[in-house]
Amino acid sequence: MDEKADIKRFNNIFVTHRDRYIRFAYSYTYNQETAEDLVTESLMYYWENRHRLEEVKDIPLYILVTLKNKCLDYLQRERTWNNIAENLLSNKEWELQMRISSLEACEPETLFSNEVQELVNQALAKLPEKSRHIFIMSRYEGKNYQTIAKETNLSVKSIEFHISKALNLLRKELKDYLPCLLFVVDFFYTP
Repeated sequence: MDEKADIKRFNNIFVTHRDRYIRFAYSYTYNQETAEDLVTESLMYYWENRHRLEEVKDIPLYILVTLKNKCLDYLQRERTWNNIAENLLSNKEWELQMRISSLEACEPETLFSNEVQELVNQALAKLPEKSRHIFIMSRYEGKNYQTIAKETNLSVKSIEFHISKALNLLRKELKDYLPCLLFVVDFFYTP
């Protein structure tokens, strides 16, 4: 078959069947733009492969089967994305529930107990002397960064570095305890 005959046949199929194909695809995808895209892809697939498909007797039916398969692929991808979204939501809900449970289990009166303070002291003992001293000046003595910088002959940036180093170590060392334990270190002793 020559090129002009191919174009004429394709144009006839396009004009005659395009709207039906779109309605078919829309009935499964529930999205007009997606339906139109899938129809276009199916028509293009036929056009690009028409020379291999010369034995196909019913071209509109062949294009409909192609469209059906493209709709199936689309719906399967949608199902996969929906499953991923549900799993993410499920994980997010689990994480939120864990935070709620942890907060419900947190007893503020125990935050200041000797046992808690001992855990903090053990973690602080692992710090280098300078970092520990700066942290104690900030959190226990209530001195601001500028005052500590003057007393230690360091810059404010250095003080920030040492405080950050101390807080990171405390978070690491106390990670197995209730998150509210950090409340003692990170909130009440903030300058």
